[in-house]
Amino acid sequence: MQKVGFFRSIHVKFVLIYVMLILIAMQIIGLYFASELEETLKKNFTQSIDDRMNMMEFSVREEMNNGKFTDDPKALEESLKNVLNGFTSEDINETRVINSKYTVLATSVLENRSMIGQVSKDEIIRKSLTSESPADTIRLDNKGYRIWVRAMPITSGKEVIGTLYVESDIEKVFTQIDEVNEILAVGTAVSLTITVILGIFIAQTMTRPISDMRRHAQAMAKGNYSQKVHVYGNDEMGQLAIAFNHLTNQLQESQSTTESERRKLASVLENMTDGVIATDRKGRVSLINDSALSMLRMTRDIVLNRPISSILGVEQEYDFEDLIQINDSIALDFSTVERPYILRATFSVTQRETGFVNGLIVVLHDNTEQEKIDMERREFVSNVSHELRTPLTTMRSYLEALAEGAWKNEEIAPAFLHVTQTETERMIRLVNDLLKLSRMDSRDYDLNKEWVEFNHFFNSIIDRFDFSKSQDVRFQRLLPSTDLFVEIDTDKMTQVIDNIISNALKYSPNGGNVRFGITVSDQFINVMISDDGMGIPKENVKRIFDRFYRADRARSRAMGGTGLGLAIAREMVMAHGGDIWAESEEGRGTTIFFTLPFEQQEDGEWD
Repeated sequence: MQKVGFFRSIHVKFVLIYVMLILIAMQIIGLYFASELEETLKKNFTQSIDDRMNMMEFSVREEMNNGKFTDDPKALEESLKNVLNGFTSEDINETRVINSKYTVLATSVLENRSMIGQVSKDEIIRKSLTSESPADTIRLDNKGYRIWVRAMPITSGKEVIGTLYVESDIEKVFTQIDEVNEILAVGTAVSLTITVILGIFIAQTMTRPISDMRRHAQAMAKGNYSQKVHVYGNDEMGQLAIAFNHLTNQLQESQSTTESERRKLASVLENMTDGVIATDRKGRVSLINDSALSMLRMTRDIVLNRPISSILGVEQEYDFEDLIQINDSIALDFSTVERPYILRATFSVTQRETGFVNGLIVVLHDNTEQEKIDMERREFVSNVSHELRTPLTTMRSYLEALAEGAWKNEEIAPAFLHVTQTETERMIRLVNDLLKLSRMDSRDYDLNKEWVEFNHFFNSIIDRFDFSKSQDVRFQRLLPSTDLFVEIDTDKMTQVIDNIISNALKYSPNGGNVRFGITVSDQFINVMISDDGMGIPKENVKRIFDRFYRADRARSRAMGGTGLGLAIAREMVMAHGGDIWAESEEGRGTTIFFTLPFEQQEDGEWD
């Protein structure tokens, strides 16, 4: 997680806010105090000057109304000067008396005596005389100091006889205000310093739990749920810390449960024989197990994030919306010319309680063997039906002919009966062969094994066929001179060899050869029976051991075969622990091989 900058820290923000609030409060209080103080000082100062001017106005009016100074301006000036000097103070810089004709009668400042007898052009004096009311203003003197100038009209009865002009030193008032402001500024600075220090400590008490929770939240984001936040008190922050620790415990338990369920799910998915594919809400593959990858013959990096319809190869028939609506499973045919390969896909929609579709779960099952079994079953039923229908149809035809009077004809009746008997024996052989295969399929049989010398056993069977064969076929024997003892069920192995030799004789032309051979390799003896018949196409060689398979159906059926001889031979050889296969070239004959377990015996063991 990114580190928080110093100036972005909540600790700094809290201190700054705290200091700013205190500063604003102090400024408001200071401004109010300074403003009120200034007004009070100014009011007190002006009130003091005004009170003294009232007394001076009374004295000046008396002197001006005194008749003895009417004809002697000098005496009036001296008298007024004495009055003005009597009210002289540090606050009053100068006092003047001006009559109603704007002529200066007296002044308290000796340096300004030249003004006496002169007409005053001061605007405030004119304003006072004109309005017959006091007028005041603040000015700067020659030295740049502020002075308060006030003109108060002198009235006698209802007549204004002059005005009293006073310049007072108000600069002292502003000096006092500045001193007070300086004291306030120093006090504010000291207060802010103390506030900052206190704010840091107070902020730490509030931000420390938050910092702890932030640090532990970062650890939780990395998967560490073992640490706990320290509870500093029982206030809101303490309650928040307790709730945070409780949340940590709940998350730890949930994480543990989720991880356990995830491992279980992963184990189930990986050990399922069926393939499982999960998609997101847009139909892209988000999860697939190894079984599905093996079934689809794809790699994980190719499959993930691809559309499910493309992965299943059904994009031409279905899109994702169609697959969501499918209730039944569908077959996916990946068969090739060499081998069949069919999968069956079942679909299940994952959705929320509101019905919003989160994705699709696809379960794949390899249905190749089942399809193969179903196909073999259908083919088996068809073949059995066909094999039984042919002789039954023939028998019915001949029996109907006999029933209609053919039995009276001594020339054709025996032939009809012979055909009926032949077809009956053919059906009996077919049923017997089917019963043998059925017992082998259900393993409902026992092998009565005994030790025999296989060369002698094999030769006796060959001799029997050699004596009874009807066509001109030569037998060639390539058998070893050493004794080969094997443990076999002689009846069943005789049937195996009989079926193979019978097929070789059926398909061998007149003048052809049937070859017999035995070789020993490792722990098996290899038995070979070969003919010079018409052979089998290469693509059908592996099928000759299938039930009811015939390389030439018309010729085999004409020769009375059931198509089950080699199938029975394969089951019996495999029951002995061996294997059987064929090699053939079309037009040049077929060779059947089978193996039997063989243990090399030491000399003298059979003596």
